Amino acid sequence: MSADKKTSPASGKESFEVEMAKLEKLVDSLESGTVSLDELVAKYEEGMRLLKSCQSSLQAAELRIEQLGKKSADSEQG
Repeated sequence: MSADKKTSPASGKESFEVEMAKLEKLVDSLESGTVSLDELVAKYEEGMRLLKSCQSSLQAAELRIEQLGKKSADSEQG
């Protein structure tokens, strides 16, 4: 069986790329000016949730990269 690339295996949440695509689509729909006020508020709330999730994913990736860099530097010194 192949792994589902749309979710992160550890957390079960959607991948960064999938969430970014959803966020971009949501922004496009907001910019269209064709949504009602209620829809606008709901989409804004969803957009903020997606934004926070994407930021969290980026921070986690940055931390992993920093840790890998430290491990690499330590192994070169040792």
